[in-house]
Amino acid sequence: MCHVPLRISESLPGALKIASLTYTSHKEEQSLRLHLSSSEAVQQSLLPPQNMEKSDDRREVVLLATGSFNPITVMHLRLFELARDYLHETGKYKVIKGIISPVGDGYKKKGLIEASHRLAMANLATKNSNWIEVDSWECSQKEWMETVLVLRHHQQKLANANTSDSSEKVVHKKGHKRKRENSYQDKTDRCLQESKVMPQVKLLCGADMLESLGKPNLWKNEDVIEILSSFGIVCITRLGSNASNFIYESDILWKYKHMIHLVEEWITNDISSTKIRRALRRGMSIRYLVPDSVVEYIENHELYNERSEERNSGIILEPLARNSKNS
Repeated sequence: MCHVPLRISESLPGALKIASLTYTSHKEEQSLRLHLSSSEAVQQSLLPPQNMEKSDDRREVVLLATGSFNPITVMHLRLFELARDYLHETGKYKVIKGIISPVGDGYKKKGLIEASHRLAMANLATKNSNWIEVDSWECSQKEWMETVLVLRHHQQKLANANTSDSSEKVVHKKGHKRKRENSYQDKTDRCLQESKVMPQVKLLCGADMLESLGKPNLWKNEDVIEILSSFGIVCITRLGSNASNFIYESDILWKYKHMIHLVEEWITNDISSTKIRRALRRGMSIRYLVPDSVVEYIENHELYNERSEERNSGIILEPLARNSKNS
C-alpha cells in the first residue's frame, strides 16, 4: 500500500478532505506503477529473448563414401546409419549429410560396369533417404580421381556454400533497415554466424578399405597423411577383420589414430558387391540383399553376367599403374 504524506488544508470540509486525499493517493500510486513498469521493461530488454534457440556446439560432419558400388547393396546404406549413430553418441558431432560418390570408369577395376549404371542404381537406392545423397562429380571425370581429391572437392563445396550464405545475409542487412529494438537480436545472430565452424567432411569406409591403405602403390603416403590429418576416417568393422591391429602395425595410422573412428557392427552383415555379382552370375536371387528398385534395374538392363565380370580383365588397376610409374 502506498503511503502518501497528509497535507490537507484545515479550511476544507470533511468530505472534500477525504476526496482530496483519495485523489492524491491514487495519482501517486499510478505514477509509481508506471515507474516500476518502465524499469521492468528496461531490464527485460537487456535479457536475451526467451525463444532464442540454444546453440549446438557439436561439430557438423558430412560423411563421404567413395567406391565402386558395383552394385550398391543394403550394407552400403547401413554403413551411413551406423556411422551417424556412433558420431551422435559421442556428443561431439552432428551428421548433417551423407554422400555416395561412385568411382569413375577410369579406375579400371575388373568387372566394373559403366558408371552410368552404377550411378543410376545408387540414386534408386537412396531415393527414400532424407539425408543420404548421390554425387556424380567423381564418376563423371574422364580420368580416375584419387580419394583425397574427392574429399578436397566436397570440402571446398561446403566452404563455397558457407561463404555464399554469409554474403547473402550481409546484403540483406544492408538493404533493409532494422528497428532499434531488434539490435540485440541482430548482434546475437551475427556473432553466432561468425563463430559457426564450417562442417567437416570425413571419409566413411569399411575395414577392407582401411586395410588397403597399407598395400604398396595402391595409396600414396602423402595422400593417406592428408586424409587422416585434414579429414579423418569413420571405419565400420566387418566380420573377421581386425582393424585395431592393423592400425597398430601401421606407423602412419598409429600416428593419426585419434583421427580414426572405429565403429563395431554388432548385427552381423557380410553382404558385399562381390557376392552379389557371384549370385547373379549363377542365377540366384539377390532380393532383400539390395533395394528392390536396384534389383529391378539390374533385371531390366541385364547387368552382371560372365561377360561383364571379364571387363577390364588383364588391365592393371589405375592406382597401381599410376603410382608404380611415380615410385
